[in-house]
Amino acid sequence: MLSQTQLQFYKDNGYLLLDEVYTTAEIDECCFEYDEIFALKKNSELEATWKGDWKAETLPTQLFSIHSLQNHAAIFTRMLLKDTLLQAIAEILGTKDILLHHTKAHVKPSGTGSAFPMHQDYQYFPYKKDTLVAVFIHLDDTSMENGGLAVYPGSHHLGPLEDRGNIPGWHYVDQDKFPIDGATPINAKRGQVVIFSYLLVHGSYPNTSDSVRRMLLFQMMSAHDEKLKETHRSPCQGMVLSGRNPHAEANIKKRHEES
Repeated sequence: MLSQTQLQFYKDNGYLLLDEVYTTAEIDECCFEYDEIFALKKNSELEATWKGDWKAETLPTQLFSIHSLQNHAAIFTRMLLKDTLLQAIAEILGTKDILLHHTKAHVKPSGTGSAFPMHQDYQYFPYKKDTLVAVFIHLDDTSMENGGLAVYPGSHHLGPLEDRGNIPGWHYVDQDKFPIDGATPINAKRGQVVIFSYLLVHGSYPNTSDSVRRMLLFQMMSAHDEKLKETHRSPCQGMVLSGRNPHAEANIKKRHEES
């Protein structure tokens, strides 16, 4: 699926923007089920604005989040198993043996959508071989104004950076060294997909526009990698998306022992 130019771009920059991973019909169905799921819940239960002293908030902002979308509607499972997506991930990771880490959705309300600090996902769930990648699916056209994604190209080559989070469970890098104003905005169209390394420094802008910004995130890794810490265990973690899991028996035994 990927050209040598695309693979080299990912290697150099730590991310890649892709078209036509999903059909328009798949994105339409995804959006319908997505909106239904959020409509069934109270916004107060879903608040997930990033905590910490990374910025001085002048006005309150909001961010609504739901995890494990594949446990709510079948379209999300079908999207996880999409051949065009898994082929691209296999080429990036160099293996067809791919496991699910977790899925989640974020909604930034119009006018008051919360920003995300510049951070690395590594701090949340470190892996020995650093194979974990994010699949950022745009459900709306995005820009700086409506809270789009921003990245520091090539920052994945720096390896794990100092965690400056001052509240347990909330991590981010030095915002003076990596200000969002110096990042590269990813202006993407509805349906476009960004794949990026969990070592890439990334964040997102506040939503100051008059429209909602929706996104869907899948995170997955090579089945040949291993956790450095037992954190962020989500439902369905370890599900085989492609190929096979050579460590399945040991992982299943460990979970049984813990339960």
